[in-house]
Amino acid sequence: MHENSPKTLRQNLLQERAAFAAKQDYAQIQADLIDHLNQLLAEQGSSWQSIALYWPIQDEVDLRSTLLAWVKKAPSRTLTLPFARPDKHLDFYQWCQGDKLIPSKHGVPEPDPNNATRPLLNPDCILIPCVGWSSSVVDGKTHYWRLGYGGGYFDRTLAELRKKNPKLVCIGVGFDWQKLDDAQWSAQTHDEPLDMLLTESGLLR
Repeated sequence: MHENSPKTLRQNLLQERAAFAAKQDYAQIQADLIDHLNQLLAEQGSSWQSIALYWPIQDEVDLRSTLLAWVKKAPSRTLTLPFARPDKHLDFYQWCQGDKLIPSKHGVPEPDPNNATRPLLNPDCILIPCVGWSSSVVDGKTHYWRLGYGGGYFDRTLAELRKKNPKLVCIGVGFDWQKLDDAQWSAQTHDEPLDMLLTESGLLR
């Protein structure tokens, strides 16, 4: 069981993820998750022009090659990476393979906001890594929630971007075992719901 402190919970989950990633069957589990992403891109990818991905850290699933392949299928498609602003919001800048990235204060590789060749973009779809996740049912509809690293960057950003683009699709990326029950963690009023959750078992909508 995880302790109830969100900080302790995150630490425990990150330790579990490191152990999970070291297991022999991890490559197959990661491949299963990516297969489900490819299926989603085949079904809905043509309706998106820009997808925001993340640079994988601390044993997060690496989706870069899958999304680079998606971009190559149409010249109008772009990928973006998040840049953390001092006010704890994220901006998304175009990213191309081979771009030089700069480490954030948290050690996450980020795009250079001063690179004039890589514009600031509002993505149509955002893929967000989960440290943990949960679900709840409200008025017969299932909502999915993300436990992140605790900075609140994505929640602030999603609230802002959804006002500009009501069709924005936000997808959490995680594993089945990361699901948390109410005794472990429950979403707070400031938490933004996910539109979908992607795990090795499939896509939860």
